[in-house]
Amino acid sequence: MLTKGIWQKNGILLVISFLLAACGGKATPTQVKAPSELNVAAILSVGLESTWDSTFYDAFKRVQAESPNGIKINDLVYTEGVYGDEAGTVMRQYAQSGKYDIIFAQAAFTDQIKTLKDEFPDILWVVSGSGNEKLGGNVYNIYMRIHEPSYLEGIIAGMMTKTNVIGVLGLFPADDVNDDANAFIAGAKSVNPDVKAKVTFIETWYDPAKATEATNALIAAGADNIIQGGEVYQVCADAHVFCYARYADSNFMSPTSVLTSAIGNWDPAIKYIIDQWYQHKTNNVPYNAPMESIWFTMAQGAGDIAPFHDLDSEVPQAVKDKVAEIRQQILDGTFVVPLDITTPTSDN
Repeated sequence: MLTKGIWQKNGILLVISFLLAACGGKATPTQVKAPSELNVAAILSVGLESTWDSTFYDAFKRVQAESPNGIKINDLVYTEGVYGDEAGTVMRQYAQSGKYDIIFAQAAFTDQIKTLKDEFPDILWVVSGSGNEKLGGNVYNIYMRIHEPSYLEGIIAGMMTKTNVIGVLGLFPADDVNDDANAFIAGAKSVNPDVKAKVTFIETWYDPAKATEATNALIAAGADNIIQGGEVYQVCADAHVFCYARYADSNFMSPTSVLTSAIGNWDPAIKYIIDQWYQHKTNNVPYNAPMESIWFTMAQGAGDIAPFHDLDSEVPQAVKDKVAEIRQQILDGTFVVPLDITTPTSDN
């Protein structure tokens, strides 16, 4: 019986070997034709007047021009300033059209996407920033963290303040607002331990009037260097104090007051998302979004500090040298800016 069993096994193996030989000597997975075109839609949080949205749009255009993997990326289709049920309706319309491979939602939209992700499993959904639940699968959470260049802004503020009071104008106390606010304060105190921080949040993502009022209150409290989350700069110019911008080089908006900006580049995150989609399409790799936020560093091309432009002569060489030193340490990894997402408060 043992001998018979061996011959049976050998016979089976022989048949398998013939079949493999007929297939070229090895079993091969089903080949999938690589995609040549990509269509992307987006829900913008406010609109292109907001640097959060405009920097995303500009980065998309740069990645589009690069054509990663030789893919033709068509122009971004987007809707501005919708929330709640209205945002859910717009996303469903995009999904049902069958046109879009990737849908970005540039704010806290996981409540709406929860009801769509399983219904449209072949779409790669992306949410951005704090306030989003980690859903995994085909829902990816990306962050724009600018705490590293904000730390450099803080060094400048700490060395240039004449009142030893710096201001932080935040939007909501969310972790991707808190991180750069805390870094700004930490950078200032690293070079000037006498610095006191005054912190205020306007509890809205975009309200120039409210931001102007809050900035005036910070100036009245003695702040002469202010990280400006509300994107109002003329009030700083009128008071002859320096402002520091977030996400985009905003000196052109107020050349006499915006000393520099913490630039945020979405390019690495957008390329990462496109690569996840490409792997899914070409290699049948299931979407498997990490249960954590995806973000990239200055060293990975996700940010930097802007030039001083016409204010260059206002900045002492010692300040420039210190910023250049710490910037290089951040880029080569010898200095790590702490990621502190606790809500900052004013010093007494």
